[in-house]
Amino acid sequence: MTLIGLDVGGTTMKAALVGEGAPAGGDAGVLASESRPTDRADPVGGVLDFAAHLAARAASLGSPARAAGIALPGIVDEAAGTAVHSANLGWRDVPFLRLARERLGVPVAIGHDVRTGGLAEAVLGAGRDAGDFVFMAIGTGIAAALVLNGAPYPGTVGWSGEIGHVVVRPGGEPCACGNRGCLETYASASAVSRRHGGGVPAEEVIARAGRGEERAGRVWSEALDCLADGLAAATLLLDPGLVVMGGGLARAGDALLAPLESRLAARLTFRTPPRVLRTRLDDQAAVKGATILAQRALNGG
Repeated sequence: MTLIGLDVGGTTMKAALVGEGAPAGGDAGVLASESRPTDRADPVGGVLDFAAHLAARAASLGSPARAAGIALPGIVDEAAGTAVHSANLGWRDVPFLRLARERLGVPVAIGHDVRTGGLAEAVLGAGRDAGDFVFMAIGTGIAAALVLNGAPYPGTVGWSGEIGHVVVRPGGEPCACGNRGCLETYASASAVSRRHGGGVPAEEVIARAGRGEERAGRVWSEALDCLADGLAAATLLLDPGLVVMGGGLARAGDALLAPLESRLAARLTFRTPPRVLRTRLDDQAAVKGATILAQRALNGG
């Protein structure tokens, strides 16, 4: 029997089929992995279609799906199973838990993509023995998970962690959320690419900055400043001992971590800054977390 773990991103969906009985979220027992572009024209239908495809593939492998975990972007009310809002995908108040259960006919758990990634980091990754930490994912947008005693804290109705919409440049560039000057408008992977111009992906902008290109250096430096501003506010409010950086931009490695650590320390003039580490699970954190959710759904948790 198989568990489905599905991570829905703003540009790409990633998934894994994991044999039931394998360590939840680990690499052992992975039967298949797949990805496909997120359907921006019909994102809800695209997610459900991909989930149904994964169930069909599990059946074709002779190991039918027993449960599924789906990690969703934006504002997610996990208890109600509702995708409240995604600025990047444009949906509102989608009853994903009900729709997925009806489509798949198996137990389903719904999670916020970054909180689900934070769960995986707590169980398997860089935050495994940390207890309390902040997991920040930088991709199409930016969001964070506050992990307390090894469990992500969702907030009252699932609104926690929206650090990407903290205003770091008042009156600045417009954000998809309707505000101006939000962190993700300057420091997400899509923002770094857009602000550089010419269709250059964020990874190449960072590389060009490292080679001394003036335009790339200016864009990347401002992104780092904005990230440090956001993390300084989070540190002063929450007092974490560790920040784990994930999402596609975390693959920049030392080009991200070293200057971010120094800029964060410069903003925390009267206290020791938290450690800043790169994810150990790379861009698979939310997929692995989704399989943990699937196992819990199967167990009735």
